[in-house]
Amino acid sequence: MTQTAPTTRIAFRASSAPAAQEAYASLVAQHGQTDLAQADVVVALGGDGFMLQTLHETQSAGLPVYGMNCGTVGFLMNAYATQDLIHRLQAAEETVINPLHMRAVTADGLLLEALAINEVSLLRAGPQAAKLAIYVDGKLRLDELVCDGAMLCTPAGSTAYNYSAHGPILPIESDVLALTAVAAFRPRRWRGALLPKTAVVRIEVLDPDKRPVMADADSRSVNNVLSVEIRSEPTVRHRILFDPGHGLEERLLSEQFA
Repeated sequence: MTQTAPTTRIAFRASSAPAAQEAYASLVAQHGQTDLAQADVVVALGGDGFMLQTLHETQSAGLPVYGMNCGTVGFLMNAYATQDLIHRLQAAEETVINPLHMRAVTADGLLLEALAINEVSLLRAGPQAAKLAIYVDGKLRLDELVCDGAMLCTPAGSTAYNYSAHGPILPIESDVLALTAVAAFRPRRWRGALLPKTAVVRIEVLDPDKRPVMADADSRSVNNVLSVEIRSEPTVRHRILFDPGHGLEERLLSEQFA
């Protein structure tokens, strides 16, 4: 008796880029389109920015997301091809990552919360450098950091903005977060810090009227913040699929020898 291969029901998502839209039309014509509620997997077509958007938008479904690169940056994506998609999905390796939770208080007294897969960053919003005080687990660790900004990043985000700011690349399985300054002025060339994943980081803005600061969590921005509390959110699990041998662990390792 011949056993029928299991059907993979796919919910396709595509960015607005012409290449992604063309790929979307081709793949939906081959495999059909499944509503998110009935799907087994999400396939995201675009670049890393769209992959982050898709992970956030499909978070409640709990489905694995397989990205194919149709954009300019594709660290979280697999190579694009129209052939053998079902086989690639069935053979893919899964990586589970937890986002950061940002809790920001603004000068207007508003409390805003957001999740960030890559990093939460605080950036100066005026002509003068920001002045920040940094607390870790309630203890003041740096009473004044004069800088263009600071960020806390996950291993998955350590090759993004963090790496551009000369922060470290973190192995994907490490229970570590990187705290990195952007253009630190005082303390001069402060190298940042590696923190346990369980750490709660609180950053307070000093002299916010003269030196305004904005906060950003994966492109979700908040202006005129007074303080930001950041922690890893273990209850939220993002499932990302990669072709065998091309997972995040390998990519993060290879990036350090590029």
